[in-house]
Amino acid sequence: MAHETQITGAISELVAAKLMMETLGYEVAKPLVPEVYDFLARDPANGRAHRVQVKTLRVRTDRDNALVIYAKKGNGKPYTPDEVDLIVGVDGNRAFMFECTGLGEYWSTEQTAKKRWIELNNTEAEAV
Repeated sequence: MAHETQITGAISELVAAKLMMETLGYEVAKPLVPEVYDFLARDPANGRAHRVQVKTLRVRTDRDNALVIYAKKGNGKPYTPDEVDLIVGVDGNRAFMFECTGLGEYWSTEQTAKKRWIELNNTEAEAV
């Protein structure tokens, strides 16, 4: 049986893919062999394919409900822009998408995230 973190990760990937297709009209493709990224997403506006890494977004109640996305590989090193184009942090049925800049952790408040990141949810996508 799969480990709980594997199940959570798989669900987050499915939610991210669904929201990217549903709210932005992206095409999503999963690689047949393991890659650094989770899937490719093709932007319908310009046809460009993006390498997407999906992470579960955490709400830090001990830090005034800060939103944090830990963007490190299994070896503890951050994903780099050479490996991943976009990071999608998933929280339940919503997600935030942003460019990978090579940080190991991405922090934001709810208000700041809506300005700096693209919010994906079941009803709309706010591009900011």
